[in-house]
Amino acid sequence: MDNKLNPLIRKCIENDSEAQRELYQLLSPVLYGICLKYMKNKTEADDVFQDAFITLFQKINQYQFKGSFEGWAKRIFVNEALEVLRKKQRRLHVAVDTEIQIEDTCEKSNENRKFSISQNELLEHIQQLPDNYRVIFNLFVFEGFSHKAIAEKLNMAEGTSKSLLSRAKSLLRSKINEKTSKKVS
Repeated sequence: MDNKLNPLIRKCIENDSEAQRELYQLLSPVLYGICLKYMKNKTEADDVFQDAFITLFQKINQYQFKGSFEGWAKRIFVNEALEVLRKKQRRLHVAVDTEIQIEDTCEKSNENRKFSISQNELLEHIQQLPDNYRVIFNLFVFEGFSHKAIAEKLNMAEGTSKSLLSRAKSLLRSKINEKTSKKVS
């Protein structure tokens, strides 16, 4: 995909508005998904999305045509979301396909139950997490950051990152169990 993007990126560097529109349309679905994962609601995600695209076009001349452009763009969007959350003075996993299998061990019966949850339902649950849980969860699960990298990026102890991830997973599991139990009833 990057080979097809390179001529488009070069035109964007020259401030070609048609090329910018085309790049925007091409990358919007993936980049907007990032904003939705990090922000608490659609309004916040929309704001981050707009600001991050402005930043992307301001910095596009810094892209050196090494590595994936989409990866480069994703970093801008993640950093923009983190900056917004930092400004709110809050610190702040699960592979996503069309459907996700969540395993839960029932303490009372020691049996494993599997629940199927749609991507949209999972996103709703993630958005309801407190900011610090949501950010750690997203960085670890979706972005693949190590706890050490998260700790450095967010200026916290590595143990804090691990603890927040554990709490985020626990809270997500409980929200999913609660919703699934309601569906079964």
